[in-house]
Amino acid sequence: MPPALRVLGFDYGTRQIGVAVGQSLTGTAEPLMVLKARDGIPDWDQIARLIAEWKPDAVVVGLPLNMDGTSSDMSSRAEKFARRLEGRFHLKAYCVDERLSTFEAKQSLKDQRRTPTSYKDNPVDSLAAALLLQTWLSDLPKESS
Repeated sequence: MPPALRVLGFDYGTRQIGVAVGQSLTGTAEPLMVLKARDGIPDWDQIARLIAEWKPDAVVVGLPLNMDGTSSDMSSRAEKFARRLEGRFHLKAYCVDERLSTFEAKQSLKDQRRTPTSYKDNPVDSLAAALLLQTWLSDLPKESS
């Protein structure tokens, strides 16, 4: 049986980066927080504190591909962010297709009647991070009986 993994998921953006935590034992992920970024550059000390607190075995970064599956400028930036996480913190970084995760997160909030009056009032980035992390966890190989 593969060991249980604790994983941090990141929904990368140029102004905000959603963070979620998940684990492979139950295959669940929960929104954690939203980090501020300046032109896509996070506060690396804040990320270091998150890594120290949660002690993840790996990190997962959402890859915002175009709807036809091709790379975009943002997907290149997200891949660079994933490489930097891997290099700085010596953790395996995985990228996962995140198309529609933000849309799904907004729809989930709307379904819960938590529609924000403006996007800034209720950022969905951490929920989007949880959704993309959930996708990655559900794609992990399961133990065969």
